[in-house]
Parts: sequence; structure tokens; C-alpha cells
Amino acid sequence: MAQGRASELFPMADTASNFFRSTGLWPAQLLRTAVHQGHEIHSAAAIEDDQIQPASLDLRLGEVAYRVRASFLPGPGATVRDKLERLSMHQMDLTEGAVLEKDCVYIVPLLEHLALKKRVSALANPKSSIGRLDVFARVITDQGSEFDRIREGYRGPLYAEISPRSFSVLARTGSRLVQLRIRRGSPIFRDTALRRLHAEVGLVDTPADGSPNAETIRNGLAFTVDVSGEAADGIIGWKARRHTGVIDVDRIDYYDPLDFFEPVRVPRGGKGMQGVVLDPNDFYILATREAVVVPPDHAAEMVPYDALVGEFRVHFAGFFDPGFGSAEAGGTGSRGVLEVRSHEVPFLIEHGQIVGRLIYEPLIARPDRLYGRDIQSSYQGQGLALSKHFKRS
Repeated sequence: MAQGRASELFPMADTASNFFRSTGLWPAQLLRTAVHQGHEIHSAAAIEDDQIQPASLDLRLGEVAYRVRASFLPGPGATVRDKLERLSMHQMDLTEGAVLEKDCVYIVPLLEHLALKKRVSALANPKSSIGRLDVFARVITDQGSEFDRIREGYRGPLYAEISPRSFSVLARTGSRLVQLRIRRGSPIFRDTALRRLHAEVGLVDTPADGSPNAETIRNGLAFTVDVSGEAADGIIGWKARRHTGVIDVDRIDYYDPLDFFEPVRVPRGGKGMQGVVLDPNDFYILATREAVVVPPDHAAEMVPYDALVGEFRVHFAGFFDPGFGSAEAGGTGSRGVLEVRSHEVPFLIEHGQIVGRLIYEPLIARPDRLYGRDIQSSYQGQGLALSKHFKRS
């Protein structure tokens, strides 16, 4: 990136005191510039400042939802509208709010559109609060052949595919279920760089019990699950109830957790087992054993570790903005929350078992806002925590 262009995009920092990479994720100030100029990012409704996170942009639902018979990808040569003509069953007006029922699939045009330039691509994922409600939400595009991956130079509309799994949800025009990251180039962050970053920053903290943690770095930084039951209340997780009411995705600190989840405690017979048996197709909220740190100039994504380590899926909304868990942003001791589903058969998940890995990616420059108390982030300093929709005791 040329120095003149860098000064224009990052007026709060000069090149002598800050750094600029030629590739990486866009920080908040670059996202803000793109929004204000209306070139790469534009919208049918004005984009609000609080949609811009340290390294991501919250996307908003449009005015209509299409109930479809099946999930799909448009594929080369086809648009989302082409597929909707074949698969749409009916459509719902979202302007006054509508219930998206569990076990159904919906396609919703988003208010934001993209006009990406050469060497610029994008990635999407559900927001953390939506993943913790067990709502399967992902982004698709015209001619797209992958979910949540927006090809270099894409120009066109964005759509959310939404499928509530455990609870029916109430959503409306402007509700934010997914978020977008924009990337310049194709940065390669190898394990050697990750080891160096871990040595400098300490990307995961040693567990309080003093036992060895999962610092194995191989295609990412491995992390483990905490089901020890050492908490005062003995709760090691939460399990979604099967028959509940509707959750309004825009209500904060509103619902009683026990109306929607039941606590999971250490099994009878003592703590020697230190594990929990996952029932097939039930949804659980668990937490990592390690405290996670994301440096201010990086972001991180939580991805499955290896299909061979167990028949379960961990984490639907695995993106961590810069500053998560960082002491600089008030996040000392922030643990990752795991959204877990077992498949086909009951599966025993044990304390300290490796369940996933963290992939770190550099930003082009340090963002002018960090995840944490300064922007009133919901999960800084968290332990085992349900989504922000539920009352905190």
C-alpha cells in the first residue's frame, strides 16, 4: 500500500508510528471509509456507525424473507433470484417483524451490497449471539459456489440463508444476524508465524489447574473444552430445551435462561469422569478451558479441529475481532464459547479434549477501535455464557 494512500485511509496514525501491511483484513477505519465513499460497500439504507466492528461489518436483513424447500448455492452462471423462482414456497414481509420457524430454511436479501475491486474478497459468518441461539446463518451471492466466501471483485447483492435449529426466532428489517470481513490479497499465516506470535503475546493462557494446555500448533492453535465442574454452581454447560417460545433476535437482556436452556452439571458419581455425554442432535453451550487472546493487529477464527477426533461439530460463529481477550481492551480471562452438536451417536466429550483450533489472520493496520469495553462489546471477559438475549444472574 502506498504511503499516500495509507495516510488517506488511516488519518489517526502516521506511517512513522504505525505499520501497514500490503495484505490482510480491513480494519474499522478502512471499512468506515468504504462505507462513506459508497464505492465498495453501499446500502439501500444508511449504514450506522455501530455496524462497524474492529475488523468486520454487521449486515442487516432486508424487507422480505423467502421460505424455500431446500438450502442451495447458485453456482456459476446463476443468480440467487434464479434459484428462488424454483425453490421458493412463499414470502414473508419483515418490515413489521415475522417469525422464522425452526427446522425451516429462509433466504433474505440483505440491505448491503458489494462492489469489490481487484484483489479484494470477503468472508462472512454468523454473529456470536446468533450462533449461540443455534441459528444457522450464512451468506450467499450470485454465481456463488461456496457459503460465506465472496469471490475477488464481486459486484452485486448479498443474501442470508437462515435456518433456526433449536428455537423459532422473530426477526425484522434491520436485524443483524451475520457479519462481513473484507480481505485484501491472500495473506498466508503459517505455523511458524503463529508460534512467533504466541511466544510474543501468549495467545492462550495456561488453565488455572496448572495442567498442560493444548499449545500444539499445527494448521492453527489447538484449544480444549472445559467440563471439569470446578465452578461454584457446578454448571459445565447449557443444553437447549426442545419445546420453547419464540426469541426476538433484537431483545437484549430479556429472556430467562431456564425457559430455553437447562443447565448441564457434572454427572452423578463424582468428578472423576470430568466429561459429558452429548445426545445426538441436541444443542449445547460449553466453554474453552483456555483464555483466548486476539492481539489488536490480528483477528482469529475458530474452526473444527479434525473430523477424526469425534462425531461432533463445534462452533457455528467462530470469529474473534481484534482485542478479544486482550488486557489492553479489558479482556483478561476471556474464554471462547463453544456451540456444540453431536451427530448420529451419543459422544462423550471429556475435560481437556482438543475440540478445535484458532486460525489467526493479520489486519492491514491496527484498527482505531478494539473489541471490548470501549465499544460496549457483549462478551469481553466472558466465561461460560449464553447469548446477550438472556438475563445475566
